[in-house]
Amino acid sequence: MKIKLILVLLLSSVILNAQVIKRDSLHKNNLLKKSILPASLIGVGLIINKSTFEKTFQKDIRNSVGTNYRTNIEDYLAFAPVAQMYIADIAGVKSKNHWFDQGKYLFISNLFSVGITELIKKSNHKLRPNGLPDSFPSGHSTVAFTNATVLYNEFYNTSPVLAYSGYAFATTVGAFRMLNNKHYLSDVLVGAGIGIAVTNLVYYFQPLKNFNPFKKVKNVSFYPSYNDNTYGFYASYQF
Repeated sequence: MKIKLILVLLLSSVILNAQVIKRDSLHKNNLLKKSILPASLIGVGLIINKSTFEKTFQKDIRNSVGTNYRTNIEDYLAFAPVAQMYIADIAGVKSKNHWFDQGKYLFISNLFSVGITELIKKSNHKLRPNGLPDSFPSGHSTVAFTNATVLYNEFYNTSPVLAYSGYAFATTVGAFRMLNNKHYLSDVLVGAGIGIAVTNLVYYFQPLKNFNPFKKVKNVSFYPSYNDNTYGFYASYQF
């Protein structure tokens, strides 16, 4: 009951924030439109959570690939939108923000979306399909859709195909979480909804908007890196 209350409050806050700012401008109306998808994902996820439908659906998915099916490809695909974003920057594709601001909003979005997901996980006792704890929501799905939504917000005005492509990777991550018997459908839907909703709110409010020590420095590039389960940063300077 507690977990449902938390998610209902999250869903309500997304809708309420969008409705309050709806009347002010076109920019704010866009946030309302962007709230429809995550609110729908969270809503559907809540409805089917722990239902007979999703348990049957999970069994059908596993039977379609075999009960011994295992892969960890989703661990890498979740970060594909981040790689796309910085490769596009290097290639000179016009984006909404400077590369430092992209990284800043990427970090803040993941901080809050993963934080919310982990809080809900620890408040919930839903078991994964494989019997392990912490099933609801899916952390992989939260990260994947957070990253995909950052990519979308950066390039939807200048390169729509690139902007939407991140969601293909994110959806694939969610599918593999179910194929690997790590999550149910509701886990993936709610995780995706949280990732999209939080990131859109971050891009709307733009926290630390004026903080960018590299904005006037022309030849410095600074990118996050991921290798062998290790996170870090890559910096370069062009002479």
